Amino acid sequence: MPAYYNEIDPYAAQWLRNLIDAGLIAPGEVDTRSIVDVRPADLAGFEQCHFFAGLGGWGGALRLAGVPDDRPLWTGSCPCQPFSLAGKQKGFADDRHLWPVWRELIAERRPATVLGEQVASASAWLGLVRGDLEAMGYAVGAIPIEARSAGADTKRDRYYFVAHAPSNGCKGVQHGAQAQVQEDRPSEALASRYGPGDSFSNWRQLLAGTDVRRMAPGISSFLDVRPSLRALGNAIDLRPAAAFIRAAL
Repeated sequence: MPAYYNEIDPYAAQWLRNLIDAGLIAPGEVDTRSIVDVRPADLAGFEQCHFFAGLGGWGGALRLAGVPDDRPLWTGSCPCQPFSLAGKQKGFADDRHLWPVWRELIAERRPATVLGEQVASASAWLGLVRGDLEAMGYAVGAIPIEARSAGADTKRDRYYFVAHAPSNGCKGVQHGAQAQVQEDRPSEALASRYGPGDSFSNWRQLLAGTDVRRMAPGISSFLDVRPSLRALGNAIDLRPAAAFIRAAL
């Protein structure tokens, strides 16, 4: 069963296709429409659905955590800009606040498990998400995790959350559960480059603990003109994500 990836940014969408071709994330289809144009019927036949898929961080973290490609679940990292301390902080009034759109797809399709994350400054956002999911009958757990707690050299703190449908037979997330991220092993399928026109040679290393602020001065302006840096700035760190997945599933 193919996976579904939704990503509106052309650069990131091509990166996803390259990762699929290299065998580093689950095989599937990349949909470049805005999530606002996606209808519940479009998702029929897909076991795994990855929204705001970016550089494939959730797909890579699932593989790192040992989750089969056909395990039914959804993942998503809603845009952080409305709630990031580095942004304009418009919050729920920002047009990029897309949780309500994703929420409606979840309500219609009722995936067995939903995994997601958001910047640690978005506690009000997390409260809304938890309330909406619990109103649908999901059992929800969330925890703030700093990337450096899973081996990164940067803070990159995020809220990670999991929601299990009642039919999933889950009795909730066990508090205090520990997950150890195993040492990542190089993949024989590791291609020499994944992003169009870039020379990034190791996707896992790139997404694991890289601090974009160290890559160039005036990083805000660079993010506007360099699609690779913008995509990297929106990416998740695979190590804390994999640790959370192991504990949550």
